[in-house]
Amino acid sequence: MYKILLPTDGSDLSQKAIQQGMMFAKALSAKLIGLHVVPEFHTAMRYGYVTPSRPTIKKVAEEELRAKGRQVVASIEEEAKRAGLECECVVGLNDSIHEEIIRTAEKENCDLIIMASHGHAGITGLLLGSETAKVLTHTKLPVLVLR
Repeated sequence: MYKILLPTDGSDLSQKAIQQGMMFAKALSAKLIGLHVVPEFHTAMRYGYVTPSRPTIKKVAEEELRAKGRQVVASIEEEAKRAGLECECVVGLNDSIHEEIIRTAEKENCDLIIMASHGHAGITGLLLGSETAKVLTHTKLPVLVLR
């Protein structure tokens, strides 16, 4: 069965890509893998707020981040169900969004990544680059970029 990864950040542009991805998946009778990536909780450890003897703060924070991530991917699950598509959603925990997208696509044996173009304008784009551009640069999988 053909598998498509649909990463989302919850934005309107990402939502449009999800809708287009659903139509594409329906035409292929493909299975969808929804993904939202949340950052790891380690900043507080750097500044001494969380020490190895108090790891529960990190655990609680990451559970909250994952819960918010599940809310973001819930829309993918709902739309897939309405469209009659098989869908599984995951929340990745990684500071490097593009690496987590690629890692998940490879782990799930996806055939294609469909994602929104999220280009930054001006100097921000030159300094940061978009996650979409990073995925395109580093993956060996085909990527369909939607606007």
